[in-house]
Amino acid sequence: MWRPVNGPSNGGCCHSVTMQNISSPPGPGTVPPTGAGDGVSYGRVLVVDDDPTVAEVAAGYLGRAGYDVGRADDGPAALESVAALRPDLVVLDLMLPGGMDGFEVCRRIRARGPVPVIMLTARGDEDDRILGLETGADDYVTKPFSPRELVLRVEAVLRRWRRTEPGPSAGIGGAGIVLEPLARRATRGGEDLCLTLREFDLLAFFLRNPGRAYTREELMREVWGWDFGDLSTVTVHVRRLRGKVETDPARPALIQTVWGVGYRFDLSGAPSVTG
Repeated sequence: MWRPVNGPSNGGCCHSVTMQNISSPPGPGTVPPTGAGDGVSYGRVLVVDDDPTVAEVAAGYLGRAGYDVGRADDGPAALESVAALRPDLVVLDLMLPGGMDGFEVCRRIRARGPVPVIMLTARGDEDDRILGLETGADDYVTKPFSPRELVLRVEAVLRRWRRTEPGPSAGIGGAGIVLEPLARRATRGGEDLCLTLREFDLLAFFLRNPGRAYTREELMREVWGWDFGDLSTVTVHVRRLRGKVETDPARPALIQTVWGVGYRFDLSGAPSVTG
């Protein structure tokens, strides 16, 4: 059962956090995670939005889909909840009151540890969506949104995060890069790489499938698990990953662009890396 960081506002604090555990079966129009509705929680999700109607709808659908749902209405409250309650995923509005927007909240969440973030925003501008992804968000949903789609997005992100990697191998790697899938740890030349959850999954896919060109649609399906979505998500993550694994990101040797197709992970031309 979730417990509130702060109780309902009584005039003695500048913000409030409310938590709820909604365990009723999925309602009409809700697609739950596999097996939801049997009274078992499928994870903790924190919904951060200052619009009570949006927060109530999002929390209600997620709760009926089998998740324990927490709510926060501003940045400071969200950070307190993340620190104290350790949610499995955060649904984060971009526009928040109090001088701390969703970008800043996402940065601070990322600085504290690997927590998946889905950005919820009324802004339709592509630059804002890309900035959200570059800040570290794993996905975004634009208002007005379908609650059913939000549930599916949450399920997809958590499924990717929790997936157990097959095989007995302790790690996979190449060109001085080593990934330990079960530990979610990545190194290059013996130095730790600070990767977001999705960057880690993308690099793991590339390392397992070197030499073949993949379209952005294929990467979205294989790495994100989606058959739909904005393909700029893939572009942004490739650019960020290059900045972390390439010797010269402006002239990538590992993650190469295949014009008219997509991207290829090429180990043959990669310089050696020593620790």
